[in-house]
Order: sequence, then structure tokens, then C-alpha cells
Amino acid sequence: MAIDYDDMMQASATGLASSYDEKDVMLYALGVGFMRDPLNEKELPFVYENNLKTVPSFASVIARGEAPPERQRMPQKSTINFMMLVDGERKITFHKPLPPRAELVGDERTIGLYDKGAGKGAVLMQERCLREKASGEKLCTIVSAYFLRGDGGFGGPDLPQPEPHAIPDRAPDLVHEVDTRPDQAFLYALSGDRNPLHRDPAIARMAGFPRPILHGLCSYGTACRAILSSVADYRPERIRQFDVRFSKPVFPGETLAVDIWVDGGTVSFRARVKERDGVVALNNGLCILGD
Repeated sequence: MAIDYDDMMQASATGLASSYDEKDVMLYALGVGFMRDPLNEKELPFVYENNLKTVPSFASVIARGEAPPERQRMPQKSTINFMMLVDGERKITFHKPLPPRAELVGDERTIGLYDKGAGKGAVLMQERCLREKASGEKLCTIVSAYFLRGDGGFGGPDLPQPEPHAIPDRAPDLVHEVDTRPDQAFLYALSGDRNPLHRDPAIARMAGFPRPILHGLCSYGTACRAILSSVADYRPERIRQFDVRFSKPVFPGETLAVDIWVDGGTVSFRARVKERDGVVALNNGLCILGD
């Protein structure tokens, strides 16, 4: 069974119930590299329960949640090769700062499906809106693009993909280096993504990689750490939007050199792998800052 375009485009779910607490928030911050220096008092609020702050990119790992069966429209005629699925893009708009604990309700729907052709894969785009259960207020909207490496050629309509944010055509205003640890994928996996591709060498080889790769969303969170620490003054409430396109895999233990362009409240960025001659791992990054 391959992908059926109409079937996949109708996929949706409403009333997805989920929650998180302070432990989840602190574990995530450690998983994306906060407190490498245990005496860094600027990072302490992200991992310490007194006046705890939530890293904005934590939104990317908030559980999808569960919806009653009658409020789900799951694909009936389609299958996806999940072994060949990798993150393509993530775009998060924050309607208010993430609290350190919350009970949430979410709605999810498919908003795009693009066939690149046989042997070239496909791109699936989904949108999830999260609201606070008690107040009903919107917390954030997440748009995820997944590259389905093994599912191209299903005969979908020839539609153009949305253009990503363009990086400025000038030298970056600053370059901020952030490290990853050799064991980081094991710690990050505790925030919810247990895909063995990121921890099991045999599975990584089966998927075509020489060794396990770092979660794309861990690289995303690491880039958020770079923006928070360099241009957002460690104030997570300033980040109103955080988007990125995943270009190349990162291996645990590598260093990301984050090129940053600041144009008022618009921050553009990309992340290069320092140990591999600057290969671009994250591209077309966009962060919108508020006051």
C-alpha cells in the first residue's frame, strides 16, 4: 500500500489531550545542552525549579496527545515507510510564553503533501494548534514538514512547496558556537523521541547512515539555545516565532557554528558543522523577537 493523496490530506484529529510539568521542562533543557557550565547563572533558570523558565523550542516535543476515536480521521488507504522518515522543517509561532507546566488540548491536520517523484521522496506538512485546557487560550501553533525518503512517486498533484525564509546576502553579524555531546541523543530521547535511528548503530546503518545521527529536533533546540544566549538575553518570552529547515544530519559530539543576522526584530540564522568543513545542517532559520 502506498500513499493515497486524498486519504492523507483528510487526516486530522481534534481534542488531543496532553500535559507536561517542571521535570519535563528541565529535562528538555539539559537535553539540548543547557548547563554545560554548572556555574552559568544565566542558564540556571531553565533547569532549576525556582522561577523556572521554559526553552521555547520545548514546544516541539510536547506530546501529540490522545483524542477520542470519533474525533480522529486517520489515513485508511495509505502507509508511510517510517524507517525512511526524517524531519524536514519546523515552524513554531508562540501566542504566549510557554509556562513551566500545563494541561493542553490540541487540534492537528494535514496541510500539504508534495510528491518529488519516484526515488526522490515526498514531503508531508502537518499543523498542530495547542491551547491551554482551562482557559482555551492558544499557546502555540506548530507546522512540521517531514521528508518521506521512501514514499515518492505516488502520483500526487504537481504543486510547489512553500518557499523557506531567505538568509541575507551578507556576512553574518555574529557567529555563536554551541556544542553537542557524544551521548546527547540518549539524554534527548528521554523527552519523547525514542526512534532507534538516533541510538542504535545497526538501525542507523539500515537507514543508510554510518552511525546514529542526532535528532533533528535536538539540533533545532541547540540552535534555540544559541539564539537565546546571544541575541535574546536569555529571555524566552522574547521569542515569538522560531523556524528552521533541516538540511544535513548532525552526529552527536559535533559543534554547531550558528551564523546569525539581526535586522531589528527579525533574526535569520543557519548552523554549520564545524568538524565537517562547515557543512550546513540547519538552514533558512527565522526567529522573530518581541520586546
